[in-house]
Amino acid sequence: QNLLAEKVEQLMEWSSRRSVIRMNGDKFRRFVKAPPRNYSVIVMFTALQPQRQCSVCRQANEEYQVLANSWRYSSAFSNKLFFTIVDYDEGADVFQQLNMNSAPTFMHFPPKGKPKRADTFDLQRIGFAAEQLAKWIADRTDVHIRVFRPPNYSGTIALALLVSLVGGLLYLRRNNLEFIYNKTGWAMAALCVVFAMTSGQMWNHIRGPPYAHKNPQNGQVSYIHGSSQAQFVAESHIILLLNAAITMGMVLLNEAATSKGDVGKRRIICLVGLGLVVFFFSFLLSIFRSKYHGYPY
Repeated sequence: QNLLAEKVEQLMEWSSRRSVIRMNGDKFRRFVKAPPRNYSVIVMFTALQPQRQCSVCRQANEEYQVLANSWRYSSAFSNKLFFTIVDYDEGADVFQQLNMNSAPTFMHFPPKGKPKRADTFDLQRIGFAAEQLAKWIADRTDVHIRVFRPPNYSGTIALALLVSLVGGLLYLRRNNLEFIYNKTGWAMAALCVVFAMTSGQMWNHIRGPPYAHKNPQNGQVSYIHGSSQAQFVAESHIILLLNAAITMGMVLLNEAATSKGDVGKRRIICLVGLGLVVFFFSFLLSIFRSKYHGYPY
């Protein structure tokens, strides 16, 4: 009982200084692995040193800090849950002990027994947004954390600048507003919205997936997620460009069919449009096959 009280007191002291407790191998084995424990520990295994070049680790760490701060400064804060972090350069022996070869990884260590499969957060499928981590923690510990994010005025400032820019443009062109009725301009704006939505930008905003995935064993970078249940940010950019290229091909085909210009020029436009549609649609279909295994079912 004295040992348990000492461990809890020490963790509470560290938590009062910093919401996320940094741990090396010795601290991890004493406070996380070794009994007795009557508290849960969330551990983020990561590699934040610049030489590791893990941009995903930095992004995930920002969300993890938001979540830990939300817990630390909430009215429900108690000594039943602690947030810790183990950096590879400070605890390589811990990574070896757990046979861990990728980062970032989130694990829950329960008060009793060993972690089960569900105690490892499915980052590739769910993403690392603080809200998703909070939901996972609630499932594992029954501790509900309401995420509070620091105020971010960048969106408000950007909106104000956009409104000012549009208002200024309308004022300068107040005597000639025919451009408002330009069908091509509105069509381009609508296409931009369609491309953004169909490429999965909203999913990225909600789930917060990594930009890409770098295999720590061979250093190979993957821009396309291998599962149909998730995607990378880079993947949505690729899909956006492919859809734009296919649409351009369709526009050229339509132009070649409906215009009344030179026949030779129309034939060239038709071939270019057909080439764009065939090539980029084939590329898009190959990505679809790689994610939806067994296609065409």
